[in-house]
Amino acid sequence: MEIFSLLLQGLGVALQPGNLLFAGIGVILGTLVGILPGISPSLTVALLLPLTFKLDPTGSIIMFAGIYFGGMYGSSTTAILLNTPGEAASIATAIEGHKMARAGRGGPALATAAIGSFAAGTLATIGLAALAPWLVDLAVQFGPWDYFALMVLAFVTVSATFGTSVLRGMTSLVLGLVLGLVGIDKLTGQSRLAFGVPSLLDGVSITTLAVGLFAMGETLHTASRFKGVQESIEAVRGSLWMTLDDWKRSWKPWLRGFGLGFPIGALPAGGAEVPTLLSYTLERKLAKKPDQFGEGAIEGVAGPEAANNAAATGTLVPLLALGLPTSATAAMLLAGFQQYGLVPGPLLFVSNADLVWGLIASFFIGNLMLLVLNLPLVGLWVQLLKVPQPWLYAGILLFAAMGTLAANPSPVELVMLVVFGAMGYLMRCWDYPVAPMIVGLILGPMAENQFRRALQISLGDGLVFFKHPSSALLLALAVIALVAPLVFKGLRKFKGDDA
Repeated sequence: MEIFSLLLQGLGVALQPGNLLFAGIGVILGTLVGILPGISPSLTVALLLPLTFKLDPTGSIIMFAGIYFGGMYGSSTTAILLNTPGEAASIATAIEGHKMARAGRGGPALATAAIGSFAAGTLATIGLAALAPWLVDLAVQFGPWDYFALMVLAFVTVSATFGTSVLRGMTSLVLGLVLGLVGIDKLTGQSRLAFGVPSLLDGVSITTLAVGLFAMGETLHTASRFKGVQESIEAVRGSLWMTLDDWKRSWKPWLRGFGLGFPIGALPAGGAEVPTLLSYTLERKLAKKPDQFGEGAIEGVAGPEAANNAAATGTLVPLLALGLPTSATAAMLLAGFQQYGLVPGPLLFVSNADLVWGLIASFFIGNLMLLVLNLPLVGLWVQLLKVPQPWLYAGILLFAAMGTLAANPSPVELVMLVVFGAMGYLMRCWDYPVAPMIVGLILGPMAENQFRRALQISLGDGLVFFKHPSSALLLALAVIALVAPLVFKGLRKFKGDDA
């Protein structure tokens, strides 16, 4: 019953006129930017991060949530109409959704994606409200050794699950950890890696790194692959409404998508890619007419989209309760918290309860806004897809530079933005994931503080991390998470050689 009272309290915060306005702006902006081809939800949040720098923290975080869900909706629209998934989690949607659009059923495909996202997002928000306080109660009992071990687990899982190589993920993480050392050491007061530049004494700005790596780097990479030919757009023909048969074929995949997406997304090594592909495979096996798959089966859109939205909400469980980002977009949301001096985790539920529960309640409102606003505006979004891509890329780069300078007006910040943008471009060319770098910059200083506290309490005993069962278990899980991908890769090679 306490959860319902906290949710009611959060609804009171989320329904304030100013916060409703922020939620609406976030949903529209997220959809507006996320629907453009080649732009992922993480890039959308990164691009709009500087806009919220001077806003009220509660309204700003609620706006971020709207941008997050709006960006995901935009990604599904481009997957269906352009056959261009904005993120890996929309690949399954593109398989069947684009075939439906080509067959003149783009409207029902967009409708089942939107309604499925709303239903799964609503159920996942209830799950988040129920699960997060339990995790908070558990985390409150943690000592500094436990927090350090938990962050090591986060470092390893993020590095191992992003990209195609554990080594490349760890390399990206180390770069972020090194950037986290820049500035004044809070314990000794000594400057570290500032090289005599006064602007670096405050450390590397998370906003500058995020915009450089995600917005500029991804845009430069996408623009470099542009061949001068505008992609063909499938027009939305016929009615947007789903038929009775569409409803019958969609509601079970929505529920199954939620059942797969939320638990996997809530895991420390979660994410939306695995549950969406699992959902597509499951729906194909359970379909009464499996021959329709590959030809435009509505179940292949309904299930993966529900799994995508449920997993996206699930990733906010470890983010809010433990401060651990398990996806690129969650890392960007963590950067949004950091720019206001807010640290997601168990203490946030105590020190900023109104903000946390207002944010959770705003997920209900944001999902409803997406459903009510976006289906009638499909025609407008289709027109946006016709924007010439050279204009689009140039506009993103200009917007990123102006936003960063507005948040941190300094020539040094502009130089760092360009350097990080070039790094982001090269990392994508060489297939290095950028999310671990962001996580390293954000969590690195926090892990260092917990490490020092643990050693101070134990009088310099380095074995303190192994003497406590909880921290020893977390470190063991980190080792398993690091070794498991290498073992599986070796087994695949062995089987391949044997064959």
